[in-house]
Amino acid sequence: MRADYREALLSAGFTSEEATLNIERNEKTLFVDGVPNAEQHFFDVVDDETTVGTIWLGEPREGSPGEWFVYDIVIAEEFRGKGLGRYTMLAAEDYVKSQGGTKLALNVFGYNVVARGLYESMGYKALAIGMRKDLS
Repeated sequence: MRADYREALLSAGFTSEEATLNIERNEKTLFVDGVPNAEQHFFDVVDDETTVGTIWLGEPREGSPGEWFVYDIVIAEEFRGKGLGRYTMLAAEDYVKSQGGTKLALNVFGYNVVARGLYESMGYKALAIGMRKDLS
């Protein structure tokens, strides 16, 4: 997941140094000695007894009562386009509700139009749009 996230950051226009700092900052917050802290939940995505991906959910952070967060969702490339991302998100929503959660938030890179389309079709709303231009 770390390598995929790094590639996504680079594809979104981050420099190698910016990507490294971003990843290090997240790891300090979400992991203890390389192990996810107790508020992090990882699940395999399984289709017909085959593991086809993963989803990483985080419990509400201070100041965001009831709001869980999707840190990552990955469906292996050969299994994409079959509705598994949608089913995974629906299962995540059910899990969050079963844990008393009232909201589910996520970030999606602007270039990822397929994922953005999925989330929008499921009722997720953009909260902000970050933009940047490289002037070098």
